[in-house]
Amino acid sequence: MDSIKGVKEPVESDVESFFSKAPPLKDCDKLFEKLKGFIDRVVRSSENGKPVRVVCVTSGGTTVPLEQRCVRYIDNFSSGNRGAASTEYFVKAGYAVIFLYRWGSCQPYCRYLPQDSFLDFFEIAEDSTIKVSESHDVVVKRSISEYRKAVEGGMLLKLPFTTIFEYLQILQMVALSMDCLKSLGMFYLAAAVSDFYVPWENMAKHKIQSAEGPLDMRLTQVPKMLSVMRKDWAPAAFCISFKLETDPDILLQKADTAMRKYGMHVVVANELATYKSEVTVVTRCGKTKVCSRAKDHDLEMELVDILVEQHSDYIKKFESGIK
Repeated sequence: MDSIKGVKEPVESDVESFFSKAPPLKDCDKLFEKLKGFIDRVVRSSENGKPVRVVCVTSGGTTVPLEQRCVRYIDNFSSGNRGAASTEYFVKAGYAVIFLYRWGSCQPYCRYLPQDSFLDFFEIAEDSTIKVSESHDVVVKRSISEYRKAVEGGMLLKLPFTTIFEYLQILQMVALSMDCLKSLGMFYLAAAVSDFYVPWENMAKHKIQSAEGPLDMRLTQVPKMLSVMRKDWAPAAFCISFKLETDPDILLQKADTAMRKYGMHVVVANELATYKSEVTVVTRCGKTKVCSRAKDHDLEMELVDILVEQHSDYIKKFESGIK
């Protein structure tokens, strides 16, 4: 959007500057073809019957490299469990899911498998063949079955990222590709995105040497992409962002501000100390608390149910021309 004198607004200008100076995305063409093929299949299947909704679930935390040939980086806290669990429930609800995740973070259909060692899954039989251990047999079979059904049924596409540069470039690519879906598209932005970064041109090219003494480094604020995504990349999509705070006294106020400032339809507010057991769904119509009722109950199941219902209402209003 251009301002009165033809000078671009600061937010848009900062976003363009970020992308123009970011290191090129590896295998960009292959990534785009994979993404395009996935969305095209969804559109074709929608034409043959009930429209298929698509949600982009972002999950895990971004890293901020300190060197171009990276040895050190600043990380963001996030296990990716919420994004992984939510992906499973979105698939069950009939959504095709683009799972944009941090390498090494929690994966859909893998949440109940042992985390300590991959070797714990298996045991050696008397005939020296390798089989899944009896203690994990049911869980492993269920996980593999559900995962294969989602992938082979064209309902799950996984796209990995590591750095803040990769994440935002892929998110832009996904959003622009999903724009054709209009109100059938949803963004569930659960990834922990870095607020500050080192511009690529300001980074040391090689490993920073400790012999040079104390490190004095200036971090730049990452441009806020949410408003640009809402206005330009996928303006008709239903958008959900997350707000995490350590101070409960400011959490809901910050969530409400984020919703209005960036044009989000929903903000899911969670406090660091209790994020696994409760969240608050903030909309323009009010606030709804969602709690985990038991240890074996996924909070994400109820959360996704609420969001699917709200997305349905949004689609009806969009199709009837109500904003």
